[in-house]
Amino acid sequence: MENTILKAERLNKSFTGPDPFQVLKDISLSVDKGEFITIVGKSGCGKSTLLYLLSTLDTDYQGTITINGSRLTGLKERDLARFRNEHIGFVFQFHFLLPEFTVLQNIMIPALKLGALPKDAIEHNAMQILRQMGIQDTALKPSGKLSGGQQQRVAIARALINNPGIIMADEPTGNLDSANTQIIFNIFQELSAHGNTIIAVTHDRDFAGRSDRIIEMKDGTINTTAEPAAPPAPCLEPEPLRAFPSSSLFP
Repeated sequence: MENTILKAERLNKSFTGPDPFQVLKDISLSVDKGEFITIVGKSGCGKSTLLYLLSTLDTDYQGTITINGSRLTGLKERDLARFRNEHIGFVFQFHFLLPEFTVLQNIMIPALKLGALPKDAIEHNAMQILRQMGIQDTALKPSGKLSGGQQQRVAIARALINNPGIIMADEPTGNLDSANTQIIFNIFQELSAHGNTIIAVTHDRDFAGRSDRIIEMKDGTINTTAEPAAPPAPCLEPEPLRAFPSSSLFP
């Protein structure tokens, strides 16, 4: 399909050792541009392993992965690292911010590493993302001084700094309360509306139930894939998220 941004074909993954174990079994899926999908399932079903394969962080597998028309399977690590930095943003359950660095410095790191823009342009873009998320007043604070919800929003801002087409998230709300979970969901929904593809692993069924498509895994395979029947009503009214304006960051 012309609109397909990610395609995985017959992915198999095994762990070796005293007791070899096949964690992924012949998985195939495709994801469209701008789609917000969630991957759910019991602990140990392989959902986080699948996300790591799709993100190219784990290259020890059988099968093929294609993103933006580029076949990534078999590429050298140096080429994969550059592709990831340009095309994929990561958000994890633990934000992995550098606590002694300011919020602004943390967000700028991936773009400085990529080196596609001068430092002042990167700083401008970082501030623009912070304003869009309504936390620009944290820019010069050490990231270790922020609340958990603020730190996760900073982690999302860092994932966005290189304007990636795909955001991959592993339990992004696992450590957050319901109010901050709603804020993070709103951010992902806004990004999806602006054409970013979201692939999120979650245990939160309410979170998954408001995505575009749910992929349920069981014992290393895709058990079902379906659109949610109906979005559940939110249990609270969180602070509204600022709308993301049209810009070069959100094509």
